[in-house]
Amino acid sequence: MNAPTPTSALARIGAAQRAPLYLDHNATTAPCAQAVAEMLDVLQRVWANPSSVHADGQAARSVLADARLRVARLLGCSAAELVFTSGATEANHMAVLGALAAHADAAGSAAAGPLRRQWVLSAVEHPGLMALAAQLRRRGTPTELIPVDAQGRLDLQAAQALVGPQTALLSVMAANNETGVLMPLAELAALAAARGAWLHVDATQWAGKLPLDFVASGAHLMSVSAHKLGGPKGVGALLVRRGLALPPLLAGRQERQRRGGTENLPGIVGFAAACDATLPTLASEARRQQALRDRLEQGLQAALPQLQLQVLGQAAPRLPNTSCLRFGHLSAELVLSRLERAGILASSGAACSAGGTQPSHVLLAMGLTPDQAKGSVRFSLGSSTQACDIERVIRDTTAALAPLLATARAAAGTASRYKAAARPAHAAAAAQARSAAQPIESPT
Repeated sequence: MNAPTPTSALARIGAAQRAPLYLDHNATTAPCAQAVAEMLDVLQRVWANPSSVHADGQAARSVLADARLRVARLLGCSAAELVFTSGATEANHMAVLGALAAHADAAGSAAAGPLRRQWVLSAVEHPGLMALAAQLRRRGTPTELIPVDAQGRLDLQAAQALVGPQTALLSVMAANNETGVLMPLAELAALAAARGAWLHVDATQWAGKLPLDFVASGAHLMSVSAHKLGGPKGVGALLVRRGLALPPLLAGRQERQRRGGTENLPGIVGFAAACDATLPTLASEARRQQALRDRLEQGLQAALPQLQLQVLGQAAPRLPNTSCLRFGHLSAELVLSRLERAGILASSGAACSAGGTQPSHVLLAMGLTPDQAKGSVRFSLGSSTQACDIERVIRDTTAALAPLLATARAAAGTASRYKAAARPAHAAAAAQARSAAQPIESPT
């Protein structure tokens, strides 16, 4: 006989508390229902190639044009400035390599002036961009990193010293994916304009969390990704300022000859649907998530005072949903394993590098030691996160880490007692050694 289905309110609450709680929205978000529905519709009904001249192809082309307008509304750009890509990584590569190629192509002309070959970027960029910087450096491209302070804030004085007449491109993320710290985009746009360099902004973490206006930002290029804001994986965009001649990374006729390859129409439509779902509540959702994040940090600090919980980047402007914490001496690996047993899913550093054992380059740049940099845990909230979820995290994290703290205190107490017990024996041995070292007096 089958067991009865629990119907009481208490049983439903218990089941909800046992369900996994996802707090890793900076890594990726669940596709929203609207995105899934529209993608399925396109897959079934509008599957023709948008480049085809027949009726079905032109229907697909019309859907593509409509989706482009919908995405542009969220990003604050014109439809003509929007180039669809496979994601932010491709968009970043397209921006950097295209900018360097554009300046190389223009070298020698009277209007261009001296050759600009240098690429300047912050020391806390996404691992994908840091890998590209290392690759270009090995190939001879002058590449410089702008440092950050202990809170993760960009050093503007250092930026002013590094960006000059030799600089082709200045790249910076709008918001850091690990700490949530926001970068001074207005100041960097003014700096780039004054020095004649192009500004590239990686807005992957900003888009969908805070209002975004590409035109007003002063950026020449901006990268975004759909799966960070409720859209599907495998689609993103590079925003290219109107009139900017950017050589393509992938040659072809699509995207106004700026990005070759048949457009991923289902993904692009899913991206557009996610933008539509995000835009109406963007400001209110940011305020709501910030209040939840603040409650999480304050609640954990109050519940675990012995850990001296550190909120990384707390004194800097941050994304409303992001909290990067160090739980005292406890390693992130240990904390995350205990949290997952409790059904809480968080991460350590960037998801793209969290599988390795290397310390976070972001936290090293902020001045943490390698051991400290391996100890950060990132909670990133989303639209599905509720107040009851935050209370569950505070309660279950405290319960999960309490045994570790008790073990650590017991070990420290044992070590103390051992030292105390060993002290008299050590003192006696030292006295005996001193006595043996005294010269023997000759009898008179």
